[in-house]
Amino acid sequence: MAQYSDVLDGVFIALADPTRRAVVRRLGHGPASVGDLARETPMTLPSFMKHVRMLESNGLIRTAKSGRVRTCELNRERFALIEDWLADQRRIWTDRTDRLERFVTTPEEEQ
Repeated sequence: MAQYSDVLDGVFIALADPTRRAVVRRLGHGPASVGDLARETPMTLPSFMKHVRMLESNGLIRTAKSGRVRTCELNRERFALIEDWLADQRRIWTDRTDRLERFVTTPEEEQ
């Protein structure tokens, strides 16, 4: 997973903002136009587009333009990368807590 460090850093930075998390949550229900997504926020369209660009540049969403409408959709492969990283972290911490439990519950004479 070390080779994914820079990618994961960008993904977590992108997800650190509540507006971008709201966009990701909304796109979890299906594709939406930038205009529709922007209407759900209290900011101007140019400000909102900065959030869209951040999500897109970190691979969390894809956009496609058809005429004057830009549509966004989740890039589910990127979320699989996050899921893999989280699974690795879960294994590491489960192993550590299991060792700690054995240490705490094993009588001193058996150690």
